[in-house]
Amino acid sequence: MLAVVAVAGCAVPLRGGIARSAMRVVRLFKSKYDVQMRLAQYGEVVRERLAADFERVGCPYPPAGLILIGLKEERMLEVWVKPEEGKGYALLRIYPIKGASGVLGPKLAEGDRQVPEGLYRIEWLNPNSAYHLSLRVDYPNDYDKARAAEDGRKNLGGDIMIHGRSASIGCLAMGDEAIEDLFVLVAETGLSNVEVILSPIDFRVRDFPEKETGKPSEAWTEELYRIIRRRLMAM
Repeated sequence: MLAVVAVAGCAVPLRGGIARSAMRVVRLFKSKYDVQMRLAQYGEVVRERLAADFERVGCPYPPAGLILIGLKEERMLEVWVKPEEGKGYALLRIYPIKGASGVLGPKLAEGDRQVPEGLYRIEWLNPNSAYHLSLRVDYPNDYDKARAAEDGRKNLGGDIMIHGRSASIGCLAMGDEAIEDLFVLVAETGLSNVEVILSPIDFRVRDFPEKETGKPSEAWTEELYRIIRRRLMAM
């Protein structure tokens, strides 16, 4: 069991159900911290680190809404905050993505080492990640499952995280200080108030070239990119 523990917290080269079952066992029997303990540990320093940014954009803490925008080609994760219902979002901070495997294009199958692309939510926070701390993205979501059913694809993979450290297989590795910021900010904003947009490129400044290397050929990919583009342009 301890050998399995070491890989918990990211998509790893264990076979689907076995890997996910092992991770659940780890969380049940090897939990050292809970979310509240991590907030007690990191909350004050994170709020101090972000205080000037919140003041700059005129947003109270915690915000009413939070959007994380992961841009794969640019290797950046943008943090947008909403001060209150009915107000627009403001760009709080940009973090470099320190590790992300794969190429441009959506995640299609377990083991392809792709970072997903689409509109997601955060399902839960892992205070005991092998990668310091982590946020679990809800891949595969309903859209991913519907496209897979159309294609006849199975074994879509899962356990996609935004986490600390600098190495990753299919996840976004943000470094430890950045994931502390994100973990506390997501926890104190509330999961129901957090969106995640994972995009191959920044569609706000350019379109996907028709013949760019690495562009997937699935018929539905252009539809997915239109959905992502519309959401980005609505920010």
